[in-house]
Amino acid sequence: MIKIHNLGFPRLGPNRELKFALERYWRGDIDPQALEAVAAQIRSDNWRLQANNGIDYIPVGDFSLYDTVLDTSVLLGVIPERFEAGPARGTLSNYFRMARGQAQDGKQYRALEMTKWFDTNYHFLVPELQPRQKFKLTGDKLFREVEQLQALGFQAKPVLLGPVTWLWLAKGMGADDKLMLLESLLAVYAQILNHLADLGVHWMQLDEPLLVLDLPVEWKNAIEMSYHRLHNNRVKILLATYFGGLAENTSFACKLPVAGLHIDLIRAPEQLTPVLDNFPAHKVLSLGLIDGRNIWRSDLRQALATVAQVQQRFQGELWLAPSCSLLHVPVDLDKETGLDPTVITWLAFARQKLTELKVLRLALEEGEAAVAQELQASDEAVRSKRTSPLIHNAATQSRLNSITADMLQRQNPYERRKKRQQESLPLPLFPTTTIGSFPQTQDIRKLRQDYKKSLITPADYTEAMQSQIRYCIEEQEKLGLDVFVHGEAERNDMVEYFGEQLQGFVFTGYGWVQSYGSRCVKPPIIYGDISRPKAMTPAWISYAQSLTDKPVKGMLTGPVTILNWSFVRNDQDRAVTARQLALALRDEVQDLEQAGVKIIQIDEAALREGLPLRRSAWQAYLDWATGAFRLTAGGVNDATQIHTHMCYSEFNDIVDAIADMDADVITIETSRSNMELLEAFVDFHYPNDIGPGVYDIHSPNIPETGQIVALLKQAKDRINADQLWVNPDCGLKTRTWQEVRPALQNMVQAAAILRTESMAVK
Repeated sequence: MIKIHNLGFPRLGPNRELKFALERYWRGDIDPQALEAVAAQIRSDNWRLQANNGIDYIPVGDFSLYDTVLDTSVLLGVIPERFEAGPARGTLSNYFRMARGQAQDGKQYRALEMTKWFDTNYHFLVPELQPRQKFKLTGDKLFREVEQLQALGFQAKPVLLGPVTWLWLAKGMGADDKLMLLESLLAVYAQILNHLADLGVHWMQLDEPLLVLDLPVEWKNAIEMSYHRLHNNRVKILLATYFGGLAENTSFACKLPVAGLHIDLIRAPEQLTPVLDNFPAHKVLSLGLIDGRNIWRSDLRQALATVAQVQQRFQGELWLAPSCSLLHVPVDLDKETGLDPTVITWLAFARQKLTELKVLRLALEEGEAAVAQELQASDEAVRSKRTSPLIHNAATQSRLNSITADMLQRQNPYERRKKRQQESLPLPLFPTTTIGSFPQTQDIRKLRQDYKKSLITPADYTEAMQSQIRYCIEEQEKLGLDVFVHGEAERNDMVEYFGEQLQGFVFTGYGWVQSYGSRCVKPPIIYGDISRPKAMTPAWISYAQSLTDKPVKGMLTGPVTILNWSFVRNDQDRAVTARQLALALRDEVQDLEQAGVKIIQIDEAALREGLPLRRSAWQAYLDWATGAFRLTAGGVNDATQIHTHMCYSEFNDIVDAIADMDADVITIETSRSNMELLEAFVDFHYPNDIGPGVYDIHSPNIPETGQIVALLKQAKDRINADQLWVNPDCGLKTRTWQEVRPALQNMVQAAAILRTESMAVK
């Protein structure tokens, strides 16, 4: 008898209830009990939904108020010393000061470092190890949630990040030193398993996605040792792998002493045969057949054929599941009433993906006749998506074929371009700027909503947005910044804004996905060939430039970031879609230049995020990803300065590819990492200009001038002064003006201090 289970479910709630409750709590409008009441209702609704779809083992522990990696760290007692002191220790306030750098009393702390979860746009908080790190079972959140689920009468399958992946992701020690901690770490995991057994739990899911990476032998040994230590337990362990294939780790993973293994057959269908060659019949094999990373409807016939193939060779117990947690997709397609009626038949969100699992099991247990209607709908969706005229654009295909190598190159090398740009842009040493967006107030959001609902005329909307731009320019004049931005008041999101004006995209009304904490994004859906019907940004930038003598940057989102932050069509290579985006954005760059814009920022915040998990696939990705950026930027004159921005990524292993992008200025996040990320650029002798972020915009903290000066001096010790720009580490849309004004004022003062000191040295 086949079982179906789920690896995790979206935790925002269908109407982003968690987001709004968190923000009310942070403002002090509700107390911890009220926040927990909202959280408990979301969990209960999620559990009932999964139970109603026949899920045999419902995940518990996948819900978090901020981040599940942070939850795991807290459970293990890994709380850095700066958060240990005071009455807030062990409280919800302390939890959020680790995540955000600020407690309810307003006291400021350096928050935990944030980075991307493997190759997704979900941000996790990096575990921070200390010398002589001790582990201790701390808190009862996981156990309380298990009891809450059991009280509803459902079978719980607790979910926890596996010990070796957690240790792999932690920072603060070298690899060898981290592995020395494994023994004591496993002792706490054993306590967790014992406690769950006492609660009557039969299965636990331990996530070890590092098994799809290129693993050093020491870490493979660590995995083997860990599961030999944990397997003599009353709770059966389902070892979950996802985001890729096991490859050379296949035989090793299949032989681990666990009761079951989950594999991702969406990202890595090629791994099925080698797994079957090595997998013993006495274990449970979980097949990830439903795409947990994208929103396309499943080909149920193909999924059933895969199960039939497995059943011919494997006589043990089979479970069916999504490929990974459904955290990465929106909650419910049924809420969408404004989508193209053809396109909507191609889609499935989290709720619909659970239904697909239910259909697969019914077909396997009762025969395909029992689900004939559902299978017919799946067949029709597959056929429609393959043949629809909505997908193909002959002009776009023709233009792709006309790309030449010269289109990917600037006119002259950077050294010559910099001289031209210095003549055109007489900027001071340590020029100050921001990354692009300024606070998105309630008034701005209401204006956009009213315009979308046709409650105000286009003329009134333009006048209102111009008023917001004027305000933003006036504030930057007062602050004394050197390079301005227009503030992006007209933009709902850095990807969605552009997608709405490009052909080949559709947009949901409720397709929200969690990025981190209360931060949500609504990724566009790329369903067909991409083209740009008309210019998107020059009118706004030109208006802003007319208000000031300071240079105003033109702001664009780069092709690879639009690609990686969208739900992308799965019927053609991603490299082709990236080039289509690049051609559309190339036209936009040239229109900005023709409008007199001297600085154009092409954000590639997600370039590192799209890097394949296996090193053998890196070069192919980096070739087409950097090529797409160069295709976007390559048509401008030497005097036009091209900026790019990347955030919350490790650069050490791809800095040569970043240099190959040949941007005149790159801005990066370095405030939480205390300038550590600059080391990669130093070791590489990066030749172009760099703006290391000195203001952590993901925290409500206002950095003091002295703090920024200290960071800039660290940067100046690594990078030549004439290469350094001064900027926040990301856009400011999520912050308030009350936070932004003093923070930027301190940043400008810090730059002035460094200029004075540099002049004194000369």
